[in-house]
Amino acid sequence: MDDRIKVLISEDEIKSRVAELAVAINADYRGKALKLICVLSGAVLFMADLVKRLEMDVQIDFIHASSYGAETKSSGIVKITHDLKTPITGEHVLLVEDIVDSGNSIHRLKKHLLEQKPDSLKVCTMLDKPERREIPGITPEYIGFSIPNEFVIGYGLDYNQRYRHLPFVGVLPKELI
Repeated sequence: MDDRIKVLISEDEIKSRVAELAVAINADYRGKALKLICVLSGAVLFMADLVKRLEMDVQIDFIHASSYGAETKSSGIVKITHDLKTPITGEHVLLVEDIVDSGNSIHRLKKHLLEQKPDSLKVCTMLDKPERREIPGITPEYIGFSIPNEFVIGYGLDYNQRYRHLPFVGVLPKELI
């Protein structure tokens, strides 16, 4: 690892918080089947850790939306590049995201998923950057950590497809961009 990457959230803090989120989700969905939809690619590690702690019948599917490319700021144009393989009509759906910052991606994804008429749709994000919000009213129901407006990497989050493997969330210094 590059010593210039500052650890923002440690591996132990992540493990502890994922366990706490699972307790809340287990309580909210007790006795119900749940469909987790993982937003590719950044949320894969988070969803894998989360799903291992859920106690209800769980199905998983994947969706991919892109607005960053190789940049450190969202373009604001959100494209769904990979859609669900299975229908969600009548399902309880939990959209699992790595980070919510501007709100553009989550707004677009929720609109797209609600058109399919699930019984319920909630959002679980590992990281939330509320000070970056461009779309009012976007607040995930389950939040791992609220973080400052820094460009973060690790635990699934990348910069130009690098750094996803890091077991912690770190701040990428400008000289590495």
